[in-house]
Amino acid sequence: MLGAIMLAVGGTGGASTHKHPATWVGALKLALGALLALFGARQWQRRPRDPSQAQLPKWMAAIDRFTPVKILGLGLLFSAANLKNTPLTLAAAASISSAGLPVPQQIGALAIFVVIASLGVLAPLGVYLLMGERAKNILGSWRDWAAQHNVAVMAALFFVLGLKLLGDGVSVLAA
Repeated sequence: MLGAIMLAVGGTGGASTHKHPATWVGALKLALGALLALFGARQWQRRPRDPSQAQLPKWMAAIDRFTPVKILGLGLLFSAANLKNTPLTLAAAASISSAGLPVPQQIGALAIFVVIASLGVLAPLGVYLLMGERAKNILGSWRDWAAQHNVAVMAALFFVLGLKLLGDGVSVLAA
């Protein structure tokens, strides 16, 4: 939804000028990159020094007892209301809208972005659907690993993506 809004804003806001991203797209990427890099650095500082001290969030500890409807609702809530996803979605949609593509191709590109961005959530679902009850051990080990390393992985990911967006923003503004 947020990506579609950004495509509409980019289309009406002149995100592309002569096949080159508009200045506001560079400024947006610069701001989003700084936000992500700062968020990643903050996460890194807050990570548990000993991974064995990391704990599952309460919602994740309770997820084994959720019904499929509750899990679907939780997935929709986390994807729509997750502030960590917002800068990435805005940056992707701004890039797409500034590429000078026709609207149907922009929509297709955004759809591909959404599918790729959802692979982390879709992979456990695929394992469960393909393996059924045999998937419990695999998914349990994935959950344990994620609980121990989630903060460090997310911190590094956001920091690197933030630096990438900072570079993109500087590149657009310098051109």
